[in-house]
Amino acid sequence: MVEFLQNVIAGLETGSLYALAALGLVLIYRTSDVINFAQGEMAMFSSFIAFTLFQQTMSYPVAFIGAVLFAVFLGFLVERVFIRPASKANLVSKMIITLGLIMIFNGVASALFGIDMHPFRKALTMDNINIGNVIIQPNAIFIISITLVIMMILFYLIKNTLIGIAIRATAQNETTAKLMGVPVSKVYSLSWIIATVLGAIAGILIAPTTNVSTTMMGEVHLKSFIAAVLGGFGSFVGPVVGGFVIGVFDNLVGYYISLQWKTVIVYALLIIILIVKPTGLFGKVHRKKV
Repeated sequence: MVEFLQNVIAGLETGSLYALAALGLVLIYRTSDVINFAQGEMAMFSSFIAFTLFQQTMSYPVAFIGAVLFAVFLGFLVERVFIRPASKANLVSKMIITLGLIMIFNGVASALFGIDMHPFRKALTMDNINIGNVIIQPNAIFIISITLVIMMILFYLIKNTLIGIAIRATAQNETTAKLMGVPVSKVYSLSWIIATVLGAIAGILIAPTTNVSTTMMGEVHLKSFIAAVLGGFGSFVGPVVGGFVIGVFDNLVGYYISLQWKTVIVYALLIIILIVKPTGLFGKVHRKKV
């Protein structure tokens, strides 16, 4: 039982980060009809900014806020420079643009920061907490707590504010939203900014585990995409649930069955669920354009 609880806590820690990144993917897809395959690389770049600020003897809060502010600028820049000019392009063309961004961000990051791995400090370096025989790391509590707070704030904004109404209206039907006076272009920019910030936070929080490198977000981005598909791209709640499910299930399979087979089994679970429910656990069919 102790091992089970230990793996569940570890799964919740990583799953919360998958959920953050997955929520960003779905937010962009619902509003601008684009699957951002470069979100992992954008998060990696923001993590390098945080690492660079650390090297300048900045404190953790300053480095964290600095990287988040950079992510705001980066999300705005990518949407304005690369995505908006291709707004009339088909879905495949937009996907190719985001795939191209992977190469751009990897190349620029390698040129600026190098290809070496760099250790990254944890947010909290306190002693572990023992409850019974279960060992809980304070940093794990911090990660789970901050991601839950961020998600609650975001869900509140989406559900109860004018900005959230604009996002939901654009996600539901772009043409109708325009006719109702919603500034759709600003919603696109805001969605990219929020998604980039969510990815950056996930990158910074997982950096102590993966170290900071140009490849640090590869597995995280892949599993966040799986979480979004599992939960359903048609729902804002689904990716969050999918992220926690993938995180916990991944840890339990790795401990009780096999570390070598855990990825295969997770993918098999995904395929089975999608065969039974193609739109994901919480997904619904949304027709955005007529």
